[in-house]
Order: sequence, then C-alpha cells, then structure tokens
Amino acid sequence: MQLDTYLFFNGDCAAALELYQAAFGAQVTALIRFRDAPDGGSAPPQWQDKVMHAVFRVGGNKIMASDGRDGQPRKACAGFTLSIVADDAQSGERLFSRLAEGGHVLLPWQSTFWTKGFGMLTDLFGVPWMVNVAAERTAEAP
Repeated sequence: MQLDTYLFFNGDCAAALELYQAAFGAQVTALIRFRDAPDGGSAPPQWQDKVMHAVFRVGGNKIMASDGRDGQPRKACAGFTLSIVADDAQSGERLFSRLAEGGHVLLPWQSTFWTKGFGMLTDLFGVPWMVNVAAERTAEAP
C-alpha cells in the first residue's frame, strides 16, 4: 500500500512548482498540461496551458499536484499540514523564509525546547507547512 499527497492549486500549479523548486530543491519528475491530453482534457482554451497533473519529489517523498479544473471554487487547505525537516537551523530558516514570502506566518521561526529551529506558515498558494530541524537539539537529553 502507498499513500501519496495530492495538492490542487486552482490555476497556480506552475507557480507553486517554481516556488518549491527554489525553496527546497523539489524535482519535478512529471508534468502534463491539459493541452497534452487527446481531447485537451475537456478544458476551455484559456485552461489548456494549466497543469493537469504533476509529480514532484522532495528527498524520497513524492507529492502530486494539479491546477484542478477551470471554474472550481478556490477552497482553503484545511485539516492537514505538510511537515518538512531541514538538515540544520540555517537551512531551515532559509526554507521557512522562502516559503513565507507572500504567505502567512502562523508561528515565526524560532528555537524550541526540542530543536534549534521550528516555524509554521501558510505559503502564497494556501498550503500549510511546518518547518522543523529535528537533528539539532537545543539541550542534551538526559
């Protein structure tokens, strides 16, 4: 069995993929536009360049993405958060800052009792994120 995440961007998928590539080096491994489907994905002309389906990788994790369908109402992402673990506090803060550009910071980047870096935000596209640095402890465990 496999469980994958699938995100919908209501027309902003290509821009979201660019952000994730810049922020944490996501690798887009598949990208199909509506125009690539035999019938244009039954999408209107203004939607033909939108992303029907994409796959991007972050480390060993696969995330799928799409613009969805033309005319779908934009809905807020609710009931989940994507959590990403940075290698160290400096790279975590850099990643957090990049994802926060144009978004909404819920919990600013800070040191906590469990790590040297943690923060929560919703990015420009409405995707909720937790950025954590699990490998750097603020205090030694007893």
